[in-house]
Amino acid sequence: MTLVQLEYLLAVDTFRHFATAAEHCFVTQPTLSMQLQKLEEELGVQLFDRSRVPVRPTEMGKEVIAQARIVLAESKKIQELVQNQKQELTGVLRIGVIPTIAPYLIPLFITSFMEKYPQVRVVVQELLTDQIIEKLNHELLDVGLLVTPLEDKSIKELPLFYEAFMVYVNPKHALAKQSEIDPVELLPDDLWVLNEGHCFRSQVLNICNRGGKVGGSEGANFDYRSGSLETLKRIVETQHGLTLLPELSVLEMPEDKKKLVRPFSEPQPVREVSLVVHKSFLKKKLIQALQNEILEGLPESIRNRKKQKVVSIS
Repeated sequence: MTLVQLEYLLAVDTFRHFATAAEHCFVTQPTLSMQLQKLEEELGVQLFDRSRVPVRPTEMGKEVIAQARIVLAESKKIQELVQNQKQELTGVLRIGVIPTIAPYLIPLFITSFMEKYPQVRVVVQELLTDQIIEKLNHELLDVGLLVTPLEDKSIKELPLFYEAFMVYVNPKHALAKQSEIDPVELLPDDLWVLNEGHCFRSQVLNICNRGGKVGGSEGANFDYRSGSLETLKRIVETQHGLTLLPELSVLEMPEDKKKLVRPFSEPQPVREVSLVVHKSFLKKKLIQALQNEILEGLPESIRNRKKQKVVSIS
């Protein structure tokens, strides 16, 4: 049994396809298949049911795969021990970021991070929360940048900051006349929200204490389902109603657009933004450097905000 064989084993479990797994491991499919067959012969068990498409691990295969993840994680810690003794940070840092954070937070720190650590290659993917957690569990990402708490025992959450929710309101709407808004004043027929699957949608509905349909009343002539906050902003500007935005998205707005922004009355609802890693995460120095750089790039008002009315994402 070799570590390479275990790497191939986990790749097939992740992709559930021998050709894709081989491509991920930079080997030919016959090479990967042969090594897995040798592993099965050595163990005396069948690890995958090859008769199914996509392939699935057998019951014994699931147990072996779980142990293989532990073995490989421990073996990589040896490399990390050596890396931690070096002065320069090097390697690849794979970051998953949810769409309601990525366009507003990434520009605040990525340039300074890359200038400070030129030997690090940063790979960023925009993904939904469930996708990030899945990729962390399969070691396809090193760290996630998303909204917590998640109550997932497989991951560790490293809270970064607390970001207020802001109301973006059509200038003809009655609430546009107010300097601040109470959540109870928000009506479901006025509210535009993201598609299902976005944690921001769940938080907006929790703020409004609404679990039902939003974004246009029953029988309305215009019903738009969007995965983009920027699109929702344009709908509010040109149609009617209002939407909620994260505080960071407001910072670089033109002044004429900022006139459409209203804060909530105190205590302001906030979301907790965190770095999220697998329980047995590696690259600890790189992730610590990322954490420090993100905090340095934040406006002081957000960086120093204390934990307050954190809105649930469920």
